Formats: sequence, structure tokens, C-alpha cells
Amino acid sequence: MQNTKIEYGSDQRTPVVLPEMEQLLPTLSGEQFSSLESDILENGCYTPIIVNEDMVVIDGHNRFRVCEKHGLPYRMLVFSFADLLEAKQWALDTQKGRRNLDKWELGKIALKLKPEIEAKARENMSAGGGDQKSEGAKSGLTILSEPIFPVSTRKELANTVGIGEVTMGKVMQIHEYAPAAVKEALDSGELSINQGYNITRQVRELPEEQREESAALAVELEKAKKEIKKLDAEIDRRHKIAGLFCKAYERAVLLTPTAHP
Repeated sequence: MQNTKIEYGSDQRTPVVLPEMEQLLPTLSGEQFSSLESDILENGCYTPIIVNEDMVVIDGHNRFRVCEKHGLPYRMLVFSFADLLEAKQWALDTQKGRRNLDKWELGKIALKLKPEIEAKARENMSAGGGDQKSEGAKSGLTILSEPIFPVSTRKELANTVGIGEVTMGKVMQIHEYAPAAVKEALDSGELSINQGYNITRQVRELPEEQREESAALAVELEKAKKEIKKLDAEIDRRHKIAGLFCKAYERAVLLTPTAHP
């Protein structure tokens, strides 16, 4: 990635929006979008929109949408990327600090990059003389300074979004095999990845026609456990407060002067 230092105004060039770039990250909530819209309406679009050399929007889709909606001017900075995969990885790294994305959301983003990462791995294998050699490798014209080894897709995906390889593996299993109820609960934050993975693994042992209902019941059970833990924590908190109050009262009694006849 390189900042070319080239800048355009919205009156000079028109950017291009690719769905695969715009949909890479989770959409803003209604509240988040309204907050951004209010800020831009009040202060203008002071943060430039990042585009590549083909004028494809890489970062700033929501700012672009707000400006287009209200006919507001904006600036565009041109960054150079080796390919669209590098652009996506850069956009993700840039947004991670702003969005507070959890591991499940990061894992789903990684899965969107899976086809491109696998294609890149195949290219590396071919260039290194793997099972399907490139024409250059076959002819002996390709000179490699160091050997290129097969890329673990799971590891590469995990590294791309900054989560553990084991966690990425669980996300992949959930994405592939989990019933809808599990995925919906993960999307809403009602299940952890570990819980979702365990439910998925358990229901896969059941006949297919029983999996959806069993998964939904298991999700409800996990929600109930979560509520019980909250109640237990609240009871513990109230007991502690009551204990502190009693101790404070006892000390107050001891410090109260006794009236003498």
C-alpha cells in the first residue's frame, strides 16, 4: 500500500462503489449512521474518502453515502494497492480500531476473504513448483530466491483479521455446519464462539431433521444460564452491600457516646 499523494474533489472525479468492498464490514446501526450523518451535516466531510487508482472506494463508504444523499462536497485521496485483497486487508485494519468488532464479526469478515486468500495460496504454490506449476516454473525460467511453502488457509485467515487460529477454525465450522438459530444468536451477541461451536458439534450427531429444533432449544438453554448468572451476580452484589451496611452500622454504634447518669 502506498499513498500516492494524489487528491481529487467530488467535483473533479466520481468514485466507484464495489459491493464486495462496501459489504466487507458490518453495516452501521441506525444510531451510528444517524450520528455520522449529523456530524457531517454540521461540520462537513472533513475526513477524506480513500480510493484506489481505479477510483474504487476503499474506505469511507458511509461518508460517501451521506455526502451523496445531501449533495455535500468531499475529498478523495488516492492510495495504490497491489490488488483488491491488499485493499480489503488495509480497510479492515483501518476500521478495526474504530468499530470495536468482536471475534465472531472478525471471523465472518475473514470468510469473505477466503476465496482470494486461497487463490493467492494456489499462485504461490504454482510459482514454487507445486502440484500445478506455472509455465515459468515448468520451463525453468522462474528463479526463486527462497522456497515457497503451502499456505494454511485457516492460519492465513486468522492472521488477516487478528484472531487465534483455533478460534478461526471454530468460526469456519460454525459457518459451514451450524443451524440458523446458532448463527442468529452469535450475530446478536447472545452466544460466544465456544458456545456456538459446542452446540454445532453436539447437534451434528443428531438426525438432520432434528438439528434445527435441538439447536434452538440449546440456544435458549444457554440464554437461560446467562440470565441465571446475572441474577446470581446481582444477589451477590446485594449481599455484599448489605454486609457492608451492617459493618458500618456496628461501627457507628460502637462510636456513639454512651450517656452517663
